[in-house]
Amino acid sequence: MQPLLEQACWDTLYMVGWSTLVAVVGGLPLGVLLVLTDRGGVLENVVANKVIGQVVNVARSMPFIILMVALMTFTRWITGTTIGREAAIVPLAIGAIPFFARLVETSVREVDHGLVEAVQAMGGNTWTIVRKVLVPESLPSLIAGTTTTIVALIGYSAMAGTVGAGGLGDIAIRYGYQRFETGLMWITVAVLAVVISLIQFAGDYAARGLHRRGGRSGPTPKLRLLKTKEPATADTGKTA
Repeated sequence: MQPLLEQACWDTLYMVGWSTLVAVVGGLPLGVLLVLTDRGGVLENVVANKVIGQVVNVARSMPFIILMVALMTFTRWITGTTIGREAAIVPLAIGAIPFFARLVETSVREVDHGLVEAVQAMGGNTWTIVRKVLVPESLPSLIAGTTTTIVALIGYSAMAGTVGAGGLGDIAIRYGYQRFETGLMWITVAVLAVVISLIQFAGDYAARGLHRRGGRSGPTPKLRLLKTKEPATADTGKTA
């Protein structure tokens, strides 16, 4: 069973890796947009915020197994099949996007609003605020949210294995449950526990490292603003 387990581990990591990439690419701008369009945000638009929020809530409330069945036609259009690890990536990614978007929203809301005001005082536009303040300052929390998303996707991939997507979930169902090989099922559970523990450790280590460095490289916008003012003040004093 060792070659079977090795292939199953690779299939699980393959599905989760690509799904996480799509979820981050789709969920990051969606979560930032929820913050920007909220009351008091840089792009305040209550109607747009409510619409986006409702779409995210509806997508999050759908159980993954139902989402996977509902997206079969779309999955077949994208990948040409509804079976296998490539087909499983589609519902995994779509299900993870709203989940990650809410985590991004929570992380970005923790950023000090004074930093945003400092960049606006320096003439920074919305893109500058997002690129220089919101994302860098919330980066440790975003990494923690990404780790949470990866762990959740590993659980979803096990459910995807029940419908022929492959991976460790497929091994546990086909060999552990249907063939009554209880030992193999527990080995699969142990492998999943080890994989999740390693991913959680790596994510926590990266988040703590960034948090110790202040969540960004270089001084904050507010500090840069003060530094640009200090020389002018010193020159004025010397002239006087």
